[in-house]
Amino acid sequence: MLGRLNGKVALVVGAGSVGPGWGNGKATATLFAREGAVVCCADINLAAAEETAEIIRGEGGRAVAVACNVAVAAEVEAMVKTCIDAFGPIDILDNNVGLAQVGGVVELPEADWDRVMDVNLKGAYLTMKHVIPVMVENGGGSIVNISSIAGIRYTGVPYATYYASKSALNHLTRTTAVEYAARKVRVNAILPGLMKTPMVEKSANLAQAYAKGDVEAMWAERDRQVPMGHMGDAWDVAHAALYLASDESKYVTGIELVVDGGITLKYS
Repeated sequence: MLGRLNGKVALVVGAGSVGPGWGNGKATATLFAREGAVVCCADINLAAAEETAEIIRGEGGRAVAVACNVAVAAEVEAMVKTCIDAFGPIDILDNNVGLAQVGGVVELPEADWDRVMDVNLKGAYLTMKHVIPVMVENGGGSIVNISSIAGIRYTGVPYATYYASKSALNHLTRTTAVEYAARKVRVNAILPGLMKTPMVEKSANLAQAYAKGDVEAMWAERDRQVPMGHMGDAWDVAHAALYLASDESKYVTGIELVVDGGITLKYS
């Protein structure tokens, strides 16, 4: 352990994984703990959050698990209280929740639009709403919002609500960063590119859009799209989050850190 987060309390929202392997939130929570933070692992699926917390405790770290639907204000407020009751004021908030529903504006059902907006955008609003006052009172903190290159590019898959929600999250990050910079709360975004994670594998209709439902063919096609020749993984996102969460980035706020193997440099 290098101790880059020694003495920090981290709340990782979306710390579970939707399937076997390492999702972005699961890897981030584990890496934060390895670097010395105590971690509140939150997820809508309590069993998934507990699995991550167990990994951390098994490695000698400290962690608690909590269930939370980030689209429900009362649950977000309760999540924040649970974290503070367990470990004290929150220093780091990592917003790692997101849904990707395939469908352009014509095809997408209105209910799916509302559901994705509630999770991807309203969830970040609610978590920041309840965590920022804690950080201000405690002298500052770091917020890392996990966005996507879909917020700045068309990626070849029609999912209008994902594009719109992630683009809005980027601007919410920038404007909140300015508003709270003088109060020592830093707010940054990470924009992952094509990642090989359980969420991508499980995303509704994504494999269908890429390769007529063939997941292995989808992986191969996504690898071919990236200038580096392969997708990234959850640890690439986790290490970017570690930098933004740590004091090494103490003069960095309001940025969009692209983690994509160069793919946004070539999209046409």
